[in-house]
Amino acid sequence: MNNSLKQIGEQALNLSPEERAKLAEFMLESLNEPLADIQAAWSQEIELRVAAYDRGDLSSYAAEDVFAEAKLSTK
Repeated sequence: MNNSLKQIGEQALNLSPEERAKLAEFMLESLNEPLADIQAAWSQEIELRVAAYDRGDLSSYAAEDVFAEAKLSTK
């Protein structure tokens, strides 16, 4: 841990429990920002796949067949 990070940690420990909880929440939320980009990319991918399926460009498989094959591969 570098010195500035250690100093910030020590300063955070001087906060009240409520302030530390708010700080922790703020820090955790800051880690989720890239998640929004990932979710947006998946939403776009889903739209593309649904459109391809609607056009008949993608094959589909019955759920029973998929689960039966999955069971066989785990044995």
